[in-house]
Amino acid sequence: MSRLSPDKRMLEYALNDACSDIFAFSTTRHGGVSTSTYASLNCTPYTGDSTENVLRNQELLLQALPQRPQKIVIPWQTHGTAFLVIDTDYLQTDPQTRYERLQGIDALITCERGICLCISTADCIPILLYDQRHRAVAAVHAGWRGTVNRIVRHTLERMQTLYGTEGKDVQAVIGPGISLAAFEVGEEVYEAFRTADFPMPYIAEWHNDTHKHHIDLWAANQLQLLDFGLPDTQIETAGICTYTRHEDFFSARRLGIKSGRMLSGIMMKSYE
Repeated sequence: MSRLSPDKRMLEYALNDACSDIFAFSTTRHGGVSTSTYASLNCTPYTGDSTENVLRNQELLLQALPQRPQKIVIPWQTHGTAFLVIDTDYLQTDPQTRYERLQGIDALITCERGICLCISTADCIPILLYDQRHRAVAAVHAGWRGTVNRIVRHTLERMQTLYGTEGKDVQAVIGPGISLAAFEVGEEVYEAFRTADFPMPYIAEWHNDTHKHHIDLWAANQLQLLDFGLPDTQIETAGICTYTRHEDFFSARRLGIKSGRMLSGIMMKSYE
């Protein structure tokens, strides 16, 4: 079961207890230096927050991790399905090239130890993956567009091509995000899921009082994990609605687009 760290800066996952060579987390809003809608632990550089505050918050996060990463990787996300493999080629290139490669990326994959893969969310669903047999990890940003285009499935298929990943060997975390009860959508979003052959009676509800559909992004992403062959016992769901708990976790629907973002990250620890 997930739990807040003693300093309340991070949500730590049960996956860490089951697999001691990795660390998976999601940041909260607590314990940082940012103010206003970025208060206070906004670690994401693409939000409009001051660079100084973001860097200070990142350092606070790095100090709180059980092992300091060799590198923390945060992409510029665009609600697509593009992924980037963080390999020796990426790590050895110059900073400008690394920055350019991170543009328009919504999923990161690596088999390198000591590299903390992070994605940013504020209502979208963070998915963290660990192939414990082939020693590879991934961090996936699944908003409704990424979910309807099955970004989690695509990421797992890429891991399968790269490393031989099979569902039975993968541990997954579905982190905090907007819940079914809070995720009211327009007809166009409902139709996007229906035409993509999602089981609508399972992932959607109609609310008579508002005449609106609601979509369950947690369930829609869990289905992709199950379809790839993950046993349900290897899928950990935080069950935390960011819209409801916006005082603890960033929510763009509550705070507006110009607000902070959670970082959800996963890394394989370096050998010490």
